[in-house]
Parts: sequence; C-alpha cells; structure tokens
Amino acid sequence: MTGIRVGIAQPTISADARVNGETVRASMRKAAAKRARLVQFPEGMLSGYAKEQIADWSEVDWDVVRAELEQIMALAAELRLWVVLGSAHPLTPPHRPHNSLYVISDTGELVDRYDKRFCSHTEINHFYSPGFDPVVFDVDGYRFGCVVCVEINFPHLFSQYERLGVECLLLSAYPVDTVFELKARAHAAINCYWIAMSLPAQTLDLMPSGLITPAGTYAAQITGQADLTVITLDREDPSLTVPLTHARPWRATALKGDIYRTRAVTDPRSSNRTMP
Repeated sequence: MTGIRVGIAQPTISADARVNGETVRASMRKAAAKRARLVQFPEGMLSGYAKEQIADWSEVDWDVVRAELEQIMALAAELRLWVVLGSAHPLTPPHRPHNSLYVISDTGELVDRYDKRFCSHTEINHFYSPGFDPVVFDVDGYRFGCVVCVEINFPHLFSQYERLGVECLLLSAYPVDTVFELKARAHAAINCYWIAMSLPAQTLDLMPSGLITPAGTYAAQITGQADLTVITLDREDPSLTVPLTHARPWRATALKGDIYRTRAVTDPRSSNRTMP
C-alpha cells in the first residue's frame, strides 16, 4: 500500500491535565490499532486552552502537565506512533507560555515544537507569548507542517509551508465561527496540499474535524459520536493528479514570474491603458 495513514482526533478537552492525558493516550491506542503512523490533537489539548478551560495560568499544575506529556511520549515509543499534541508550553516566570504543538516521534522523542506565531488580541495581551518560526518534519517520506487556529487568517503562513515542500498541513484549532472551515478548504485548494483539521468536541456545532484534500474537498470527517478518524494520504491517488501533478508545480513556476517576463511586449496599445 502506498501513502501514509494519519489519525485526526476530536476529543473533549477538560481543565484537568490528568483527564486530558488519559484521553490522548486512549486516542493514540485507537489510532495505532487502525495502523496510523501519526495522530493529531487540537489546540490546547493537554493543558487546556486559555479563555475556555483556563481563566488564569495559576490554575494549571505544570508538573502534572509535564508528567502527562512524558507518559504520552513513552506510549508513542511503545506504539511506534508520531503524535502532534496541542498544549500550552510554560516558559520561565514571569513570561507567559507559548501556545504550542508538540511534535513527538515514533521513538518517543520530543523532536520539535511549533509555537503559535499569530495570537489573537486576547491571547497576546493576556495569555501567551508568540513564536516566530515554521515547523516541518518528515514521516515515511511525507512532509508535514504545523499551524494553529487564528493563523488561518494569515495566508502567507500557508504559502510559506507550500514553499517548504509541505504535503500535509496539520491545523489544530479551537474555532469560534463556521467560516473557519471555508478558509481551511480554500487554503488546501490554493496551495494544493492536504489540511488535517483537529478540533475539540466542544466546537462540533460549528464544524467537524476532518481531512481536506489538495482539491479542497473532504476525504474524511468525524461524524456521530466518533472522536477519531484515520485516513490514508496518498500522493499517487489518481483523483488528485490535477492538484498535485499539474496545478502545484505550475503555480510555483508562475510565481517566479519568468514565464510572464519573457513574454512581455513593447506595444503602445499595451502601455497606454487609456487607449480604447
């Protein structure tokens, strides 16, 4: 079989990191049983998300968050499963935490961490410190990138990941409106890559979690009482020939501009834009 199997979780997030840790590990076991190589969780999954589960960082027991993270890392190694996990990441006091995605390898190592770069007005003024760098990593020959929630409103982040060769962008979020889903589909179709969208069960009334194809359509959505879907990404899928084989390479060439500059004309009917 070609491709890579990816799990997308839609769990309920609580204010208790112990409960969240158990939820994460249960989903990891389900994903591994379905032969997933990577499983993704929503924004703020482990620690709880500020403004929702967390009103003040003094409510969070960081030792518990760290202990739960270590158990998750150990289970990732046991299951041979990559994990992308949303959580606040504490900094040295008095600095506010980052709003992060931990990237845990199938050997149980914390190999990278994406820190949300564009925080909302409330987040940046009351809850989080910003990050500044993209994160990409490879699993079984497929390249993944990370982005978080409100960053969906900054198209240059999505085009940056296209230039970095990302084939599947992991969008972990806690959305607040239904147009979020439309924006995600547009970014997938414009950049010709998959977008895996992991959202908490609390936002199911807005939209379900799911996998959006490079054509901007859904390959899978979580429905009913399910809290996880596992789906295969396959760059050889014939239904994706146009976006992957034709559109994406051509758009990259077009963006460089040479195909237009070499065809520029010297003609008064071109340069004079008021000529009828």
